[in-house]
Parts: sequence; structure tokens; C-alpha cells
Amino acid sequence: MNILDKIVIDKRKEVSLRKVLIPTSQLEQSVLFTQATVSLANNLRNSKSGIIAEHKRRSPSKSVINNNLNVHDVALGYENAGVCGMSVLTDGKYFGGSLDDLLTARASCNLPLLRKEFIIDEYQILEAKAYGADVILLIAAILTRDEIKQFSEFAKSLNLNVLLEVHNEEELHKSIMPSLDMLGVNNRNLKTFNVSLETSKSLSSLIPDDFVKVSESGISNIEAINELQSYGYQGFLIGENFMKTENPGTSATQFIKALEG
Repeated sequence: MNILDKIVIDKRKEVSLRKVLIPTSQLEQSVLFTQATVSLANNLRNSKSGIIAEHKRRSPSKSVINNNLNVHDVALGYENAGVCGMSVLTDGKYFGGSLDDLLTARASCNLPLLRKEFIIDEYQILEAKAYGADVILLIAAILTRDEIKQFSEFAKSLNLNVLLEVHNEEELHKSIMPSLDMLGVNNRNLKTFNVSLETSKSLSSLIPDDFVKVSESGISNIEAINELQSYGYQGFLIGENFMKTENPGTSATQFIKALEG
């Protein structure tokens, strides 16, 4: 059993417990539930840099990345840096995140917020909306084509953008459908944790131009982005590179200035 299988098993238990604790009617009554959402896809289309910056305390591959930062400062720093959007990890057990992190980020900035989560149930999409997200992530490796369709259409009904993540050609072919806004290629093999930008390059020509192409993981320098832009990528998800520094906002500012300079 690989790490992804373990995460999904734990996630099913967690979601069934959360459903008992907080009914969907309560989520739908959240103040943020009726708030207008901001399109990350549009931001990426109109940006020179295309940076989606992440808040991530730890990960199964790297253990602790940074436990000393508060989400408010990180969100504010990213917004001032001029990123296109912010990704917030909400998984507790493996990444040290929570829905409260999403709530804090929402109160701290006006950026489009991506709920970075292992979504296996519509309930989590309602949670995303109730806690202030503008975008949800769907991971093709853990979902069937029918689930991708069901979840993406449900997200669209709530005016949420959908970023669908793939790792290989097989996942990409089962995933392409009109209810997605962005197609993300994760350069990290979730079974081995090896990272290679070749994954993004090899899949780029198979992604129709209707979708914003996003490259995720292992992007740590400007050269990588320049190279990926030539393959049609408009979005770049960067987590550890900023989070491992003392001030992610400052790191993001310097990165974007160098990129646009």
C-alpha cells in the first residue's frame, strides 16, 4: 500500500466523522457560503508569472517544512508579492493543516484560495465553500471518471473553480471534461516521491488549450518556469521553495521580481 492509499483510507474515516459533527445545513449557513468567488483560472491567464504560492507546514516526503509561521502573515506576504493565488493545505494528519488555516487565509487576503485536500466526497466541496475557498483540487489518481464528473460539476454549481491534478497519460485521458477549469500536472510521483519536470513536458501537448495548464511540485527556480512556459503552462504551484524560508512573502516577492524582470 502506497502513501496515497493510506491517506485516502484515513480521509474516508475523517470525512464520515465530520459529517456527523457538522451537518451540511450548517455549512450552507456559513457567512462565507454566499460570498462571491474569485477565478484563479482568469488570474493565471492574465499573469506574466502565474505563481500559485502554498501554505504547507509539513509533508509525508519532507516531514517538517516550517511550523513557525502563522497563516495570516504568509497570506498577507503572498498577496503583497503579487502571486495569482494561494494554496492552503487542509489535511491535518499528513500535512499539519486545517480548515481553520483556510478561514484565516480568507480573512487575511483577497487572493483566490485553493483548498488543497484529498477530496473523496461532495461534503468536502461544501466545506471548501463554507470556509472561504475559491478553488478545489481534484486528484485523478484517487477518483473514478464518474467521481471527477460529479465533483467538478457540483463545484461549478457553487461557483468554485476546479483544478484537476494528474500524474500520467492514463489519468489525463480519463479526466478531460468541460467542468474543469485547470489541468495540473504533478511532477512528483506520489508512489516514489521522485520529482521530474519531464512529466509536465511530456503531458503538455495532450492537454487541450481550453484548460489553463498548471505545473505542480519541484519548481524551485526561474529557469524551470521559463522552460515550462514554452510548453504552454500558465500556472506554477510552488510550496516548499517559499515555505522553507523564514519569510515566504519576501521570498515570493524576490522570485516574482526576478521572473518578471
